[in-house]
Amino acid sequence: MKNLIYIFLLSSCFTIAQHQSRLVVEVNHDKKTLTIYQELTYFNQSKDTLSSIILNDWNNSYSNKNTPLGARFSDEFVRNFHLASEKERGNTNTITIIDACKSILAWSRPEGFPDLVEFQLKNKLAPGEKAIFVITYIVKVPSNKFTNFGYNSIGEMELKNWFLTPAMYVESSFLKYNNLNIDDSPNALTDVDLIITDEQGYQITTDLTLVSKKDSTYQFLGTNQLTVNLYIQKKTDFISFKNNDLEVTTNLKNDKVNDIEKALLIDKIVSFIDSNIGNYPKSKITVSQLDYEQNPFYGLNQLPSFINPFTDNYLYELKFLKTYLNNYLKTTLQLDARKDNWIFDAIQIYYMMQYIDENYPDAKMLGSIGKLRILRGYNLVSLDFNEQYSYFYMLMARKNLDQPLGDPKNTLIKFNEKIASKYRAGLSFRYLADFIGEENLKKSITEFVSYSNKNVTNTNKFQSIINTNSTKNTDWFFNTIIHSRKIIDYKFTSVNKTSDSVSFKIKNKTGVSVPIPIYGVKNKKIVFKEWIANIKEDSIYTFKRFDADKIVINYKNVVPEYNQRNNWKSLKPFSLFNRPIKFNFMKDLEDPNYNQILYVPTLEYNFYDGFIPGMNFHNKTILDKPFNFDITPSYSSKTSSFSGRFSLNINQYNRDSKMYSVRYGLSGENYHYAPDAYYKKINPYVLFRFRENDFRDNHYKSLLVRQVYVNREPSDYVKTTSEGNYSIFNLRFGNSKSEITKLFGYTTDFQLASEFGKASTSISFRRLFDDNRQINLRLYAGIFIYNKTESNYFSFSLDRVTDYLFDYNYLGRSESTGIFSQQYIQAEGGLKSKLANPFANEWITTANGSFNIWNWIEVYGDAGLMKNKQQEARFVYDSGIRLNLVTDYFELYFPIQSTNGFEITQTKYAEKIRFIVAFSPQSLVGLFTRKWF
Repeated sequence: MKNLIYIFLLSSCFTIAQHQSRLVVEVNHDKKTLTIYQELTYFNQSKDTLSSIILNDWNNSYSNKNTPLGARFSDEFVRNFHLASEKERGNTNTITIIDACKSILAWSRPEGFPDLVEFQLKNKLAPGEKAIFVITYIVKVPSNKFTNFGYNSIGEMELKNWFLTPAMYVESSFLKYNNLNIDDSPNALTDVDLIITDEQGYQITTDLTLVSKKDSTYQFLGTNQLTVNLYIQKKTDFISFKNNDLEVTTNLKNDKVNDIEKALLIDKIVSFIDSNIGNYPKSKITVSQLDYEQNPFYGLNQLPSFINPFTDNYLYELKFLKTYLNNYLKTTLQLDARKDNWIFDAIQIYYMMQYIDENYPDAKMLGSIGKLRILRGYNLVSLDFNEQYSYFYMLMARKNLDQPLGDPKNTLIKFNEKIASKYRAGLSFRYLADFIGEENLKKSITEFVSYSNKNVTNTNKFQSIINTNSTKNTDWFFNTIIHSRKIIDYKFTSVNKTSDSVSFKIKNKTGVSVPIPIYGVKNKKIVFKEWIANIKEDSIYTFKRFDADKIVINYKNVVPEYNQRNNWKSLKPFSLFNRPIKFNFMKDLEDPNYNQILYVPTLEYNFYDGFIPGMNFHNKTILDKPFNFDITPSYSSKTSSFSGRFSLNINQYNRDSKMYSVRYGLSGENYHYAPDAYYKKINPYVLFRFRENDFRDNHYKSLLVRQVYVNREPSDYVKTTSEGNYSIFNLRFGNSKSEITKLFGYTTDFQLASEFGKASTSISFRRLFDDNRQINLRLYAGIFIYNKTESNYFSFSLDRVTDYLFDYNYLGRSESTGIFSQQYIQAEGGLKSKLANPFANEWITTANGSFNIWNWIEVYGDAGLMKNKQQEARFVYDSGIRLNLVTDYFELYFPIQSTNGFEITQTKYAEKIRFIVAFSPQSLVGLFTRKWF
């Protein structure tokens, strides 16, 4: 090491223009460490005198479960980080900092920032001065299973933000950010001289220029580096291509594209970016498979490989284009990547769309699938490739989950951060280009990128450049499109036509004033286009008709408009419908030209109806709508009779309120509750949903108000008294906050009927501790306000509720013996053992708990008190083993000891085992989507 340092100090020579880092690194694969000697030359380019310096140490964010990165993983339901062993974690340790006077400097980690290092200076550093520091430390590399960066199963390493780097200094202070795995490290520009040794002979690739290699030691140089990616592989899979003065090094995967084809595609993309944005200001850039996997092309990467609707060359081209653009911008723009992230996204997606327009103008969203005759009626397959961006954004806007583009990146929910906000940013640039002129926007982007190569900059600078290059006012763009989540929605209110002209009024449905384009269309071809700004609802606009047979607002969808279904007016003489009805099988994207009805075969099962084939008719496209209907007529194979269900609902979204959603609905169903008897349920309801101002906060509240009408046919199998027909008013409030490491929630329920009134509450608590032990607790209490019933049909139950509201998906709801009677649904008392006299007609209180002893194997215990009329209160309990394979979806309960005695030794033990199984696809999908929304 000493010889390497000596050679290093003699051979390294920079002109001081910004910070410098001279690094000598030794790789130890056995310990998964990098031993680092670093000579940091810090150049104070600010106007302030510094008494301390802050360095980014993002590798230390992996040091324990409770760092901000760990909290982020928990918040997004990522379990592997919390369960990881210590040897899989990363950290930075044994840090020593020495100044030029050989004084050891005190350093600390600022409170709340375990991934920063702040050290105090002996002598303050004035503006324009520089100081040299020698820093030694050991980097323990984390496993790559958390973020894909780190060491893999064969000891190779792919690293980013792996050494101590000066933090960006902006507006009189250092940017202090935690690593949250969102690729926004606020590093200052630094020249880097790296000497790295790997005694085991691994091959090393970086985005620095290779100067020399001798035996197992490499030397790399780089100037103006915001980050340095490091790839240590047993055998490198990177290949290099030369484009003029730029070396492109890549290992982007596609074995079906040969090196010559790759070279041609890379040259094509680099030339396109050079001509539109400007030449890459460095001599080398890496484009890795890992870079792509961190920010894939959502849409393409979700398609199964066997479908293969795109050619291999086209896939490689788009993947390289997206990754190259991302790396180009992230390694050159000196932006606060957390605060002004929208600029990165807007430039990237805008030029991806431009590239498709120039090179593949006829490309479709689903490629060659659109050529299949059987699918030609689907909007999903006929959609132009670039139109998909609008639908991904609208997916969130229609759910009232979209967020302002200008919001800091760390405040975005994952789907917005990765997809919707990115795509809307690109669409917004396309909107701006259409309004101020494409050349004006492109010129502004080029000037901004050039300026940002040399200066720390922000949104305000970009806005000033736009205003310089355009004669039109663009305040609306930044105030409304970038820095608000206000939605845009215009419609025609009255249209009059002559043979030569068309006159109309426009209604602004949301009160948001932005410029809007009006099109005249004839036979799907544009015959005129006019922009209208500052729309006034009492104004009449008149344009030449040019034989148009339709006028359309926002025909090319350049405006991120909330609802395009009200944008059309036919000018034909006898037009009964603006949008005819269209039937589609399975699912489709919303098509504003049609009223869509979708149909799909269904197959359900319960013990009494047997298999239940049916046909589901609905209008629920991929985008949510204000009004939804869902009708499923079906046939019960076991009883040879008809059954089915329906639902109708109207959704009202409040954009600026914590009560963000109100749903008015009516639902009903008709199935067997016994082998010889139907039940019919009608359920009018109103559902209020609440959320926090912080969209990432997994804290949800809901209030359900409903009236449940039930008609049960008499059954010889299930003896009833007066419970055949009844109506119950139900008020239910839920409040919960959940993440991987903890959950707390409660539900209160109030029911009123002619024969009874009751109230209940349940409280749930779950905690995953640092030693990976997990505890689950639930408390339940219920009381009758009045009870005139004679049977136990409406009573509280210890172990299996009667479900008189027909809310639960019982496979055999009336069974008291057999496998279907063993189905467990955690409700009311929540006990697992089947106990004698399990009903309470006065009050009940129970506690349910479980604790894991190894992975998904848990011990459980339940205890409770229950009271019936004219009886003493009774104590009950049970205990056993719980196999918690998938919580709430697939679980098994094996009773051991209970009020019944020692159950394992009792007869017919197999009939005592309880199970939870969820067949609902919607419920199972929720396991995978909860981290995104």
